[in-house]
Amino acid sequence: MTYHFKKAVREQTSVLVALAGPSGSGKTFSAIRFAKGLTAGRIAVIDTEAGRALHYADTFDFDHVEIKPPFSPESYTAAIEAAEAAGYEAIIVDSMSHEWAGEGGCQDLHDEAVERMSGGDARKAERVNVGAWREPKMAHKRMISRLLQCRSHLIFCLRAEEKIKMQKDQAGKMQIVPVGFQPICEKNFMYEMTVSFLMLAEHPGIPQPIKLQEQHKPFFDLSKPLDEESGKRLAAWAGGKAKSNGKATGPTATLIDITEYVARHDIAPVAVTNEVRKLGAEKAKDLSPEQLATLLGKLKSMVEPSEVTNG
Repeated sequence: MTYHFKKAVREQTSVLVALAGPSGSGKTFSAIRFAKGLTAGRIAVIDTEAGRALHYADTFDFDHVEIKPPFSPESYTAAIEAAEAAGYEAIIVDSMSHEWAGEGGCQDLHDEAVERMSGGDARKAERVNVGAWREPKMAHKRMISRLLQCRSHLIFCLRAEEKIKMQKDQAGKMQIVPVGFQPICEKNFMYEMTVSFLMLAEHPGIPQPIKLQEQHKPFFDLSKPLDEESGKRLAAWAGGKAKSNGKATGPTATLIDITEYVARHDIAPVAVTNEVRKLGAEKAKDLSPEQLATLLGKLKSMVEPSEVTNG
């Protein structure tokens, strides 16, 4: 096989986002708002929660499909592939937890394998327990591999439940220690995402990071509910231009673009602050991707004349 290399150019790519939380934490509402920021195009909701996403049909414009058990990895893959093939630019899956712990999900597939391999013998079931995970985990990995290739943005809503652990105190007595809410999913799922968050019912919609890398931190205000602006910022990072039916709606930029340009050209912070205020904000992180593009243009206009003179 012959390999042909070419200069790397930043291109539009898709993102994977996971929002986990208990009932009432604002997962579905936040997911739809975030999707509206990710794209101006069509949004699909794949619903495993008996049509609960339809509660928001009067508030948001999206297309809906309900899938029923068995909630196998293959069922999720098929539904997502159908939405991608239909041209949806953002796909919301609510809830992804059924793939792991729902009827026909990976845990059910494991239990069926144990029963089949042990023939109902309790002692043998103990011995085959680990081996029975092989096929369910392989099916899950095949699904993840396919999701990572999806060209549409993917947003997953997951249930979360409160967990405890047993721990010895200083006197050596066993104590029950709460460890907080944990997403119901395969243990690595939240870390396969571009970003992932936990939300709680006492602060609906406010994201608590599970996976949030340094380059993505400027896009999220962790003191406010997840919204369209965060989606726009992440979309700009993913490709630099928001999309509408496959077409660019206008120039955009990210905080990373601004930071890199300011550092490269040694622009005074006060000059940046003055331009940000002209755009109606106190901090650059409060600007939309389109406003950040305007800011970048202003900064370039400060620098380019001197570059021409020096040339």
